[in-house]
Amino acid sequence: MTQTDLARVQLGGAVHQNSALSRTGLQERVFSKLFQGLVYAQIWEDPVADMVGLDLGPEDNIVCIASGGCNLMSYLTASPASITAVDLSPAHVALVRLKLAAAQTLPDHRTFYDFLGHADKDSNIALYREFIAPVLDAESRRWWDSKQGLLGRRINMFRRGLYRHGALGRFIAAMHAVSRLGGVNYAPLLAATSLDQQRAFFDAEIAPLFANKAVRVLARQRAALFGLGIPPAQFEKLARDGGGDIVPVLKERTRKLMCDFPIQENYFAWAAFNRGYKDDGTGPVPPYLEAAHFDAVRKGAARATVVNRSLTDMLAGLPEASKQAYVLLDAQDWMTDAQLNALWTQITRTATPGARVLFRTGGTPDILPGRVAPALLDRWTYHPDLSRRMWEQDRSAIYGGVHLYTFDG
Repeated sequence: MTQTDLARVQLGGAVHQNSALSRTGLQERVFSKLFQGLVYAQIWEDPVADMVGLDLGPEDNIVCIASGGCNLMSYLTASPASITAVDLSPAHVALVRLKLAAAQTLPDHRTFYDFLGHADKDSNIALYREFIAPVLDAESRRWWDSKQGLLGRRINMFRRGLYRHGALGRFIAAMHAVSRLGGVNYAPLLAATSLDQQRAFFDAEIAPLFANKAVRVLARQRAALFGLGIPPAQFEKLARDGGGDIVPVLKERTRKLMCDFPIQENYFAWAAFNRGYKDDGTGPVPPYLEAAHFDAVRKGAARATVVNRSLTDMLAGLPEASKQAYVLLDAQDWMTDAQLNALWTQITRTATPGARVLFRTGGTPDILPGRVAPALLDRWTYHPDLSRRMWEQDRSAIYGGVHLYTFDG
């Protein structure tokens, strides 16, 4: 079985919950096909909020989902003992391995930032050829050197603007197109110097868009949110927070992104409304791109591993009581009860006492009670106050909840 075939089977197992002949089943298969390519050039969860709850240190061995890799790379600033990341998308695996290789081989922080911060310079191709490609594994190098339709080799994304690519990049481009049709210019938001200015911009320019009939009809289509990495099962969880209507949920989370954090400190807002980090390199970025953290990231990158497997399967091959932190992103929103119990069986088996599990949910409630067997879940303690605080601090603003459990042993 080729790597592409394996990825297709794994993604199908994760996403396909309904018959292919049903409308939802067809949407699930379109979504899993999309996920075989690049979805996130930048992960859409806040690593700073994560590290409040994870309290990482040099003795911690971390397990996480790779996605676009920004959080894995940012966890390296805490100098953990190891990080093992998994992803069902071969594209995400290739991207994160590229980021790790860049951290270890590029000459200094300036070139590292050119490559992954600006990510749109002609010189980045030469950096790839001279420093990164020679140390990449053969599979990842083939992915980056292969052609992508009429756009040339995939590595050219780092010349054209990495953060404008992938399903999320295309979704943001579509959002900008809709905004232009509505007469919205994001420059005043990006230049705002106070939360009051940001709130005034939202109230005047963005809130009216959510009252537009065409926008409301579009937003209610499940496929419209595939570019955010939201499968049909998660779409329904999001809609529950709005009484069954996704529109008020999207409006409130857009408001949080725009209004609850100073724009000059929120790189997620820049990614959304500038389609990349601040052009002159002086704006907010993920921790791993900050100059102060470059040495720690460079040293830690060799202790990180990325594999193209499901999280449950990877954990099944690990020794008992060998891990101290688990970051599940929002993957559990996709899972059936059987899949959740299989995952938590392996988490519980591999966790040391005091281990932390952090995850996000599209809706507000914790999804585990009543679904994961009490014999498993009763061995863990949920931390509602800290979970709420992490959610409040999560600048990405897209999720309804951030949740933290610790293992009692």
